[in-house]
Amino acid sequence: MEHAHPALSGLLGHWRGHTRVAAGPWGPERSVDAEVTYSNVAGGLGVVQSYRHVEPDGSHFEGHGIFTVDPVHNDVLWYYVDSTGVPPGTAARCTWRNGILRVERHSDAGWTRHSLLLDDGVLTHVTELRSATKDDGGGAAGAEAAVDGRSPAYRPFMRSVFRKA
Repeated sequence: MEHAHPALSGLLGHWRGHTRVAAGPWGPERSVDAEVTYSNVAGGLGVVQSYRHVEPDGSHFEGHGIFTVDPVHNDVLWYYVDSTGVPPGTAARCTWRNGILRVERHSDAGWTRHSLLLDDGVLTHVTELRSATKDDGGGAAGAEAAVDGRSPAYRPFMRSVFRKA
């Protein structure tokens, strides 16, 4: 991938593994089989991400993103939408430090932070949530809100671990 940012080039391909979903308003803690594919698009100017897992009840969750490189700043932008029904926002600027690609996205519901790390053939994608309301519904009863009314800390949501298929 001639235009690839170093944070994206190692992601290309099909990956399989599992996702641990934390307990919350979306259900109990559980582990599900998952897969993700990263594909080159637009002559190497973008990478499309397609994630999917099937829940124990047979329903599924899927998310799709597109990463591209900002040629002026040489950093990564990510646009993402998933099957939760939350409207997608604008593209978010990623950071890449010590081999970790990280992005924080904001919506009316709060913040979502994603961290992707590729280490020794293992791809780990951690998703954390920070609610825009005092009670984030994530089992944090009694947690105090920050001065701005938001939950003071990110809470685990999903942790996926993959190997190339």
